[in-house]
Amino acid sequence: MNFYDCNGKAIAYLSDDKYIFLFSGKPVAYFSDDAIYGFNGKYLGWFQDGWMIALDGTRVFFTENATGGPMKPMKQMKQMKPMKSMQQMKPMRSMKSMLSLSWSSLSGTLFFEQ
Repeated sequence: MNFYDCNGKAIAYLSDDKYIFLFSGKPVAYFSDDAIYGFNGKYLGWFQDGWMIALDGTRVFFTENATGGPMKPMKQMKQMKPMKSMQQMKPMRSMKSMLSLSWSSLSGTLFFEQ
């Protein structure tokens, strides 16, 4: 599954083991149920209805099957997936906030660099 930003660019993808990788091959986050955690230990947001949602409730990324939310842009060409880098240990977890219909200012690789 690919994750597209507010410009329709494929930024990251989900591997079979629930890890999120950038198209550079760098592992940046992982899922725990619907929660998204960075490898720096930070709770980044959650996944709902095909959307990655930031802590402030804004939409960060969408998938092919995303429903609701802001208008989705036309998707750009997908990047090729490179070799994966080593994965890190999973840190502690936090909670999510209210949902918004707005795009996040973190839509892009900045979301994973918080």
